[in-house]
Amino acid sequence: MRTTVGIIGAGPAGLLLARLLHNAGIDSVVLESRDRSYVEQRQRAGILEQGTVDVLRAAGAGERMDREGLRHDGIELRFDRRRHRVDFPALTGGRSVMVYAQTEVCKDLIALQLKEGGPLLFEAEALAVEGADTESPRVRFRHEGGEDVLECDYVVGCDGFWGVARKAIPAELTRVFERTYPFGWLGILADVPPSHDELVYARHDRGFALLSMRSPSVSRLYLQVPEGTDAGQWGDEEIWDELERRFETTDDWRLERGPITQKSVTPMRSYVHEPMRHGRLFLAGDAAHIVPPTGAKGLNLAVGDVVTFARALAYEKETGSAELLDAYSASCLRRIWQAERFSYDMTTLLHSAPDATPFEDRLQLARLERITSSRAAETDLAEAYTGFPLG
Repeated sequence: MRTTVGIIGAGPAGLLLARLLHNAGIDSVVLESRDRSYVEQRQRAGILEQGTVDVLRAAGAGERMDREGLRHDGIELRFDRRRHRVDFPALTGGRSVMVYAQTEVCKDLIALQLKEGGPLLFEAEALAVEGADTESPRVRFRHEGGEDVLECDYVVGCDGFWGVARKAIPAELTRVFERTYPFGWLGILADVPPSHDELVYARHDRGFALLSMRSPSVSRLYLQVPEGTDAGQWGDEEIWDELERRFETTDDWRLERGPITQKSVTPMRSYVHEPMRHGRLFLAGDAAHIVPPTGAKGLNLAVGDVVTFARALAYEKETGSAELLDAYSASCLRRIWQAERFSYDMTTLLHSAPDATPFEDRLQLARLERITSSRAAETDLAEAYTGFPLG
């Protein structure tokens, strides 16, 4: 089997890249180790930056998002039982975000790929990337009980942190930057309408809490818990009681309770792999970088990566110049490090570290006071939350 671009992974990054390449007249093959049902049900991010929304619309994948997604023009910060709304459009020249789950993005892109695009092979496990530093890289993969080879001009690894693509970059050429946080998020899905019409980020002495949603009838909520916590250790009423404590305000706001349909614990880490390119192998999304979810950046960073690659390859096709492809890693990393910085800032602003001193607790409150009393500080948060430029 031969193609121009071999794409490993059918998450939102790989699927969107295939769509962008199709629209540019460049052929690709997507290899996905899981089955279609798994990909379409894999719960991940739910906040789309303005730039991501614009890219999906331009790619022809925005119709259902615009019909069913929830546009949000702000978030609410809570601390000391006080509430402060950050107005995104007023601070950013009109930008906003969209609540639309990654599962739904994948469903839309899969449908488009199967209808209009190149081959999308499910249950096709990539085994290795070979010849990355040659003009003819190959992906060995297992599909329908046998091994096969996908010969490519380029390979893009969108196969996540545990995938094979990154392993094809020699260790002596790489640098890794990472931080593991001593806490995680206990997340729940609940069949109850959200108790607020925008996301609520709460800083509390007992730990962070986040009120989010998946739809007008399904709430998504999170509690900071110690690293290594087993979600099964928490009873449903215990979770609701703790959420009520951390979201408490001085007014008459109330948290609505409902049946919890899912519980899980998400670890918190920051990770960047440099470089993101080796020869004709390019890394995108979680294969190259991970952010703590506090800043809602993971999926959006992956979109930035594949937009950068698709533009660079289209430029080479049109001009014969590999200038933008050669600049891929540096171009992506500038945006990634800003997102890492923002996600780190939001995480350390709102979470209670196990070994935090009273001095550090007061610094958190001082930082929050600054954001809520200074238009310049509030604008910085709003600009970062709604998204850094994609190119």
